[in-house]
Amino acid sequence: MPRDRKADFTPILVPKRVSRIEGIDDKILSFYAKGMSLSDIKLQLEELYGAEVSESLISRVTDNVMDEVRSWQNRPLESVYAIVYFDALIVKVRQDKRIINKSVYVALDIDLQGKKDILGLWISENEGAKFWLANFTEMKNRGLKDILIACSDNLAGMSEAISAVYPQAEHQLCIVHQIRSSLQYVSYKDRKELATDLKLIYQAINEEEALSALADFDKKWSKQYPHIAKSWQNNWHNLVIFLQYPEVIRRIIYTTNAIEGLNSQLRKVTNNKRIFPNDDSVFKTLYLTINYITRKWNMPIQNWGEAMAHFLIKFDQRI
Repeated sequence: MPRDRKADFTPILVPKRVSRIEGIDDKILSFYAKGMSLSDIKLQLEELYGAEVSESLISRVTDNVMDEVRSWQNRPLESVYAIVYFDALIVKVRQDKRIINKSVYVALDIDLQGKKDILGLWISENEGAKFWLANFTEMKNRGLKDILIACSDNLAGMSEAISAVYPQAEHQLCIVHQIRSSLQYVSYKDRKELATDLKLIYQAINEEEALSALADFDKKWSKQYPHIAKSWQNNWHNLVIFLQYPEVIRRIIYTTNAIEGLNSQLRKVTNNKRIFPNDDSVFKTLYLTINYITRKWNMPIQNWGEAMAHFLIKFDQRI
């Protein structure tokens, strides 16, 4: 607080003798959503308003959000979603006097109107298909009975977990993840040529052309890099689902860019926070951040009408 020997200092934005600052709760939540600590928020408020705000007040304001978080996490879902992306990000949390890595599971949907939303957040010590299975079961209990297309990376057991709860869902693996995995152990001198040959597989017009390109790739590279073609062959069914669809659908399901873009925004916040004191702090921070992000999600995906027309023909008994 600035010194005020002549008693003529007026705090910024706040008249003297005002005990509660109007709009301060929203300001606290805005700072908290950016991953700021209680002490950092306190300093920001003092600089902004010229008034001292206790950390206990800040804590009470953020704690009040938990009821809202629980209500959001348990809200009823639509019975069918066109596309759902699944991914996870890592956060550091204090637990039992240790700092451990935990996985935050995120499910992002595109509904039948072509609009995006977040279905839920879940926290576990490790990312694994068993925990995803529990999340899928929870979503089904919240009313989600069917998913047309599920998109994820190639986590072991993920396809089986999806099929166990949503047996009719098509599971598209992220092509970008598959390419990264394929190039991981390729020497620098071969990388450009090999990547060009991989393009012939995933940029094929249809599955028949893609299979032919994979066979050519295998003949050319199998002696140097036998694991690459084998990986594509082992995951083939889930890698080429997107080839069944027109371009308007292909471009939104062949990668998990939609959810990775969201997670990159969430990571900016978690990186600011660095270490969370508990799981509730993770939920509060990410929930508030998601609230700010999703405010901009007002419009449907571009050319969604064309995509929906295709879905209505292919999945007419399920929509």
